[in-house]
Parts: sequence; structure tokens; C-alpha cells
Amino acid sequence: MFLRWLPFIVVILVVQWYAFQAVKTAINNKLLLGIYSLVVILTLGNFFWQFFGFNRTDGWTHAIAYAIGFFVALASLQLIMFSFLFTEDIIRLLRATISFFSNEKGFNLSGRRKFISQLAVGLGVIPFASLLYGMYRGRYNYKVLNYTLEYEDLPEHFDGFKITQISDLHCGSFDNFEKVAYGVDLINEQKGDIILFTGDMVNSVASEADPWVKVFSKIEAPFGKFSILGNHDYGDYSEWESPAAKEKNLQDLFKIHQDMGFDLLLNESRKVEKDGQKITLVGVENWGAGRFKKAGDLNKSVAQVEKNDFKILLSHDPSHWEAEVLPHSYPFHLTLSGHTHGFQFGIEIPGWLKWSPIKWRYKQWAGIYESGNQKLNVNRGFGYLAYPGRVGIWPEITVITLKKKNLLI
Repeated sequence: MFLRWLPFIVVILVVQWYAFQAVKTAINNKLLLGIYSLVVILTLGNFFWQFFGFNRTDGWTHAIAYAIGFFVALASLQLIMFSFLFTEDIIRLLRATISFFSNEKGFNLSGRRKFISQLAVGLGVIPFASLLYGMYRGRYNYKVLNYTLEYEDLPEHFDGFKITQISDLHCGSFDNFEKVAYGVDLINEQKGDIILFTGDMVNSVASEADPWVKVFSKIEAPFGKFSILGNHDYGDYSEWESPAAKEKNLQDLFKIHQDMGFDLLLNESRKVEKDGQKITLVGVENWGAGRFKKAGDLNKSVAQVEKNDFKILLSHDPSHWEAEVLPHSYPFHLTLSGHTHGFQFGIEIPGWLKWSPIKWRYKQWAGIYESGNQKLNVNRGFGYLAYPGRVGIWPEITVITLKKKNLLI
């Protein structure tokens, strides 16, 4: 295992050397330099201790999450310092080479410019502080996002029907009952007609959700609560003593959905009736592009559905939308997804800017997307995974109001 980590360790050591040089040159204070060195030793030591001792049969622990969080925060500071000083070294080396071959005298390759180091440290503190804030406050900084979507063929009795969508609970990451309970109260305050949960109840194993059953069972809606599975729900990211043990874990998760009051849709559909009119909920198991699990069977899901029904599809991974949903012979009026978390990091300024590194992996990664008469909403997630925080991309409760579009004759 150590040899597999060796290239990563070498990179870490090189970055540490440059970062130490930057801090040493910038602050020139032995006490502060000692404090910085102690923070680095503790952060890196804890990170490697957690990962070299990580046992996948234990599932994802809070200790591992915090080890990742503090490591990522420190790395953001150090990589900026490294980039400045490494670039400075390249420029100095080029100038020294030119000076040598042109027989110029007086060029000194030694010594660092204090201004460059101070600039590097100053800029590096910004993401470092932001990531620490994201761990302290951002992960439970729930936001309610409201959308109104119009459809010509929406049954008229569903005009004004309110959908509350949540996604990606990742119960194994939660560590604050009071904050999560506040999020649940916020869900109920939206007074949605129906609650739709789009997958990833846990990180690795079903037992992660056990402490949270009572909390999430308090979510209420007059037309019911429905759910699907996400890629993390199948137990594929843990090691099992036997296939039977893995299957039992999945059955335990099914029961947890039931105990929370969710009607779990496993490649199947449900009718929702209001005043004699109906819309159809369709729920597929996880289907994700690339290496992700492809248990979703869209054709099986619509076996009891009419083509002209007004359909709301629950599909965890938004890559499913362009890959199979849009090309399907049945039109799906609204698809609800999650999965991306918006990378838990980015910049959003309503009406002006929406950016996250996740855009390089997913074309549809947060918010509403449209293709013809079909729409997709990608929820940014209620919980968090790996890095125990959020910066700029806050945990989301989506409220979608369906409206009947009036045609002018």
C-alpha cells in the first residue's frame, strides 16, 4: 500500500518544502513559523494515520472526514504558495541561464523576494479560511430554492402543486442532531404537497442511517413521501464478508426508507391523484455514466405508465437525462436528480454567475435545465461527503411549483 502512495508522498514533500520557504520568507518570525510547522505536522500526520489505517468494512467515519477536511484546507494554502514560488524559481533559472550565456555579471540566483512570498501567503489564506468556514458553518447552511415550472399539458387540478425535493442525505456524515433537525423543520415549513428524495441515503452502509430515522420520519406531506436509491446506497464502497451480507445491508436500507415513511421506487411507478386527476411518479434505480452503477431500467419503470401521462421521473444521476431519458420514446416532463453536490465548492451569484469545478465532469450539475418540453432539476444535496463542509454551494431544499400554462388563442 505504501508504494501506491509513494508518488503522492513525494509531491506532498516537494509542496511542503516550497510552502515552508514561503512562510519563512514572508513572516520572518520563529514563533509563528513554529506554529505553522506544528499545524502541518499534525494535519499531515492525522491524514496519513487515518488513511493507512482505513478499514473499508467499518464504513466512512467522522475522523476520516475531518482528516480530509483539514488536509484539503491546508493543501489549498500550500498549493498557492507553491505555485508562486515555483514560478519564481523557473523565472530566476531562465534569467540565470540567459545571464550565463550572455556573459552578464551580477545576477544573483540565491535569495527570495519577500514580496512574492507575502503575496503567496496572503492569497493562500483566502481559500484556507473559506474551507475552514465551510466545515464550521457551511455544511449546515441550508438554503431553500424556489422554481415555478409551466406545462401546457399539466392536469388542471395540479395547477399550483408544490414539490419539495431533497437529495443526497449521506447520513453517515452528519454529526449535529440540532442542525439536521433544523433542516428537517425547514423542509416542513415549505408545506410541499409531496416530498421526493432522489437518492444516497448513506455513504457506505445502511447502519449509518439508523440514528437519523426518527429525525427524517418527521418530514410530512399530504400526498406522501417517495424515494429512490443512489450509487452510495448499494454498499459497493464497502467490503463484505459475503454476498449475503451485502444483500442484507441493502434490505436493511429498504427498511430504513420504510421506517422514515418513504415509498421506495425500484424501477417502478406510482399514481398521484388529486380531485379525480392523476400525475405519474417514475422512480429508477441508480444509472450513472462511466464507472457508476447502472441498475436503472427505464423501460421497466414505465411498464404500467401511459405515454401521454404527465410524468415526473426520479433518477439520482443527472448524466442519465441526456444518455437515456431524453432519447426515450416516452417524454418525461420533469426529471429530478442529485448526485453532484455541486462539488460542495463553487461560486454562485444569482442571475450572474454559477461556477464549480464539477462543471468539467457533469454538463448538468445544479439547478434547472431544459430540452424542448422536458426539464431537469439537479439538487445540490442536503448532506455532504468526504470534505465535511460546503463553500459557496450550500445544502439545498428545492421547492418546485407546477403551473398550468395557458395558451392564448
